[in-house]
Amino acid sequence: MSRKTRTRSTPSLPVKGGMSNLKFSLIIVVVFVVGVGTLFGISRFNADDTSDAAAVVVRENSLRLSTAPGATVDFVEFLDFECEACGAAYPAIEQLRQEYGDRVNFVIRYFPVQSHANAERAARAVEAAAQQGALEPMYKRMFETQAQWGEQQVPMDDRFRGYARDLGLDLVRFDVAYNDPATMDRIDADRNDGLSLGVQGTPTFFVNGERVTVQTFDDLRRALDDALAAS
Repeated sequence: MSRKTRTRSTPSLPVKGGMSNLKFSLIIVVVFVVGVGTLFGISRFNADDTSDAAAVVVRENSLRLSTAPGATVDFVEFLDFECEACGAAYPAIEQLRQEYGDRVNFVIRYFPVQSHANAERAARAVEAAAQQGALEPMYKRMFETQAQWGEQQVPMDDRFRGYARDLGLDLVRFDVAYNDPATMDRIDADRNDGLSLGVQGTPTFFVNGERVTVQTFDDLRRALDDALAAS
């Protein structure tokens, strides 16, 4: 697959939503420090086991925000819907989807952090919506309203159910899925895959099974460009 020629932003050029490369870089640094301090019991794949790692990064049942016909490149984000860094990175990821969505599959994996009171609830709501074909709109709703419900110490179940109502979902089906232990098992499976891959905080990105070291927004573009050129 050939790579299309694109105009590159300079390191200081703001991305969509007004987030500069500097801000994006600071976000990644902060989330790394927080992640190291809050997560334990992490195991890693051997660096040589790249094929095994790739199979874990994207499972057959992993949630795909968008799928490009014939695409051979997967962009994967391990995320926490209550994570402020994930919320700040959200506009940048949407920009990547606009630029590369016709050639790259965009996948999300749940990685709710225990210290976030509503992170698991938000993931359950997204999973319940996904079961009705509404993954993308609920994913967007969570990040676009994060400031309204994030960092709260009271359960936000009613708010998330309200989002389901706003999106026109079958609320009976939503409630069943939201409260089904299998939904939490699904979220835990994603989180356990992340831990096995050495994920220590969110957001953490992989392109075709390889973890991307991110300091600026252009690092993500570069990783996608390199993967497309090699495919």
